[in-house]
Amino acid sequence: MSGRHDHPHGHHHHDHGHDDHGGADYSDLTIPDTELRPADVSRRRFLQAAGVVGAGLAIGGFAGPRPATAAPGGGRGRLEGLVWLNGDHHIHTQYSSDGLYTVRTQVEEARRHGVNWLVITDHGSNAHARIGVDKVNPDIVAARSELRDMLVFQGLEWNIPAAEHGTVFVAPNSNELTVLKEFEQQFDGTVNGWGAGTPANEQHAVDAIRWLGQQMLSGRTPSALFLANHPARRGIDSPHEIRQWQEADPRVAIGMEGAPGHQAASIPTPNGPGSGRGFYTGSPSAASFPGYPLESYRTFGGFDWMTAKVGGLWDSLLAEGRPWFITANSDAHSVWADDRIRPPGQDNSAYFNANGRYGDPVSTGTPRYDRGDFWPGYYSRTWVGAADRSYMGVMDALRAGRVWVGHGDLIDGLVVTVRGSGGSNPPGTLGEKVTVGRGEDVHLQVRITPRRTPNAHGDVPRLARVDLISGPVTGPTGDRDAMSAPATGVTKSFEVRGGGEMVINHVFRAVDRSFYLRLRGTDGNVSAPGSIEPRQDPVGNSDPWQDLWFYANPVFVDVV
Repeated sequence: MSGRHDHPHGHHHHDHGHDDHGGADYSDLTIPDTELRPADVSRRRFLQAAGVVGAGLAIGGFAGPRPATAAPGGGRGRLEGLVWLNGDHHIHTQYSSDGLYTVRTQVEEARRHGVNWLVITDHGSNAHARIGVDKVNPDIVAARSELRDMLVFQGLEWNIPAAEHGTVFVAPNSNELTVLKEFEQQFDGTVNGWGAGTPANEQHAVDAIRWLGQQMLSGRTPSALFLANHPARRGIDSPHEIRQWQEADPRVAIGMEGAPGHQAASIPTPNGPGSGRGFYTGSPSAASFPGYPLESYRTFGGFDWMTAKVGGLWDSLLAEGRPWFITANSDAHSVWADDRIRPPGQDNSAYFNANGRYGDPVSTGTPRYDRGDFWPGYYSRTWVGAADRSYMGVMDALRAGRVWVGHGDLIDGLVVTVRGSGGSNPPGTLGEKVTVGRGEDVHLQVRITPRRTPNAHGDVPRLARVDLISGPVTGPTGDRDAMSAPATGVTKSFEVRGGGEMVINHVFRAVDRSFYLRLRGTDGNVSAPGSIEPRQDPVGNSDPWQDLWFYANPVFVDVV
C-alpha cells in the first residue's frame, strides 16, 4: 500500500457531436459489429454466448423508442459517446405492505431530483403475488405514458429463498406482468415458505435465477436482472450463496447494493430517526453466517461492509475475476420530512390484504422527521454509461458494469479508461476486461467532473481525495465462503486541489499477472481513526451529508 498522494491536474473538456448509427439487425451475422450500436453489439454477444444467434432461432426484439446517440468505435470516442443516466432500482409504493406513496408520486419526485430511470420494487408477499403485482402495472404504464422522459421499470423486491431481499426486474414488453407474476408465485421465499437457510432453499434461489435466464432465451422478455439488496444487513447472505447466484446465470445475477437505502435513518433525534445509517443496527442471529464479524452489521461511510472493506468480500469476488457489480439507491418507503400518511380506514393490514394496496396518501401539514428515507435521486445515485437513452440501454449498461455510484452529488461525472502500452488491444472502461501483453505498461486515466451547484442539502460538495485500489486476479477459490482478498489494497491516493475538471493518470509498470482496479473518492470529512479508510458509522448520530463517497465498478486487466 502506497502512502503517496499525487495531485491531479485541471482539464477542460469539450463535448463532441455523435452520428446516428442505429437501425441494423444485430441478429444478422453478415453485418459486422462496427455497423451496430454498442447496445446491439452487447445484445449480439449475449445471444451468441447463449447459443441463440447463428442457431437459426428467432430473436425477440424490443418494442419501444431507441434514439441513437452513441457512435460505435473504440477508445475515448466510444466512452464519450455513452449517455450517462442516473437511476434507482429499489423503490416502494402503496403496493408494499410497509409502503406509502403512489407510483406517480415516486416517479414525479425522482424526476424532480434529476433521476433518469427507476425501478418500482414492491415487496414480494402473498397479497402482492395474488393481486398487487397485477394492480401496480397500470399505474406504471400510465407513468410511462405521462412522463415520457422517465424510464420506469416494473420489478419487485424478491424475498430470496434462504437469504435477504433482492431487486428483480425486466425490460418493458407485453409479457412483463406475466413473467414477474410467475416468478413471484414460483420462487418468492415468503410466498412459498422458503425462508430458512437450508441447502434446499438455497437451491430454490439458484433455480429462480436460472428461470429468469430461460425467459430471456425463450424470448418472453428481452432482459431480466437481479441484484442483492442490503446484503450485509442481517448477515444471512453467505459468501457461498452470493457465488451460487452469480454462477446460476451471470447475465441475470449481476451484483449487489454497494450502499443501502435509508440513508436518513442515522440523523439524530429530534431531526431524524436516530437509528443506524441504512437501518443497519442488527447483530448476529441463528440464521446469520457465523463467519461474519460484528462490524459487518454496520455501514462504513454509508456503504455496506461487503463493499467498503478493502480486501473484503467484494474484493474476494473480484479477485476471482467475477463480474459482480455494485449499485446505490434510496429504498424509499416513507420519506424524511414528508408530511403524508396513509388515509384513515385504508391504512391497515386488513385493507391491504383485501386490496393489494393502501389508499392514496393524504397530507397532514406536519413534516415527519422520524422517517429514514430520501426521495430517489435526493441523496443516492447509480450512474450507468448507456449506449442510448432506452430501457435496454440501461439494462445493458448495468449488466456490463459500466456503473459508478455516489452520495450527496459528491461529483457529477466519472470517465475511466484503461489501455495497454502496446496498443494492439482495445482500451476498456468500468466493468470491462482489457487484454494486454505480459510486460506491457497499463495506463489508467480518470476524468472527474466536479460538482458546481448545490446538492439537495444546499451544499456544493468538494472532492478531497481519490483512492486507486487494485489486486491480482487469482482465479476461482477452493473456499466457497472466502471473504477476503489479502493482496488487494490501496495502490495510491490522489489528493484533489482546485475546483476544475480533474484528470488523474497512473501507470502500472511492466505488468506480469492479471489484476483488477477500482476507484473510490471522499469529501475527506470523516475517516477511521489513524486511517484513510471510511469510518464505521455511529448509530444514532451520523450526518449523511458530512460523509460523502463515490465508488466505481472494477476494470479487469487480463495479462496474456
